[in-house]
Amino acid sequence: MTDTLYSEAMLLADEARAYFDEVGRMEREALDPLIRVSFSCESLKVTTRLMHIIAWLLTQRAVQSGELRASDALDPMRRLGDAPVTDDILLDLLPGRARGLIESSADLHRRVALLDTAQGMPETIASPALSLQRRIAGAF
Repeated sequence: MTDTLYSEAMLLADEARAYFDEVGRMEREALDPLIRVSFSCESLKVTTRLMHIIAWLLTQRAVQSGELRASDALDPMRRLGDAPVTDDILLDLLPGRARGLIESSADLHRRVALLDTAQGMPETIASPALSLQRRIAGAF
């Protein structure tokens, strides 16, 4: 699961970089000066969200590969943390592609935050599929 999220985060980061460095600059120049400043702030928020997500996912990879103990991943410095919030009213004033990138980064952060919250929590509901997998693995 984390590999898929990592690929999604990297693709979104690349798309955001390309947009904000190229097309976004032209679209930003067409905006009202105050909205232009907000546009620049939103591009930084997208970058911040994505870098936090990528850092968290790399931590999970380190745990999965045995480079880091699972308990170390629970250190507050290795947790995902909060994402910068975007004002919905401002979002409506931005170009469509910028809105899409902002919404995609916020959605990805929300999904990864669910995983971050769940890590370290005891499994309270037994998964029938996981139980079957364990029984099969135990038989061989």
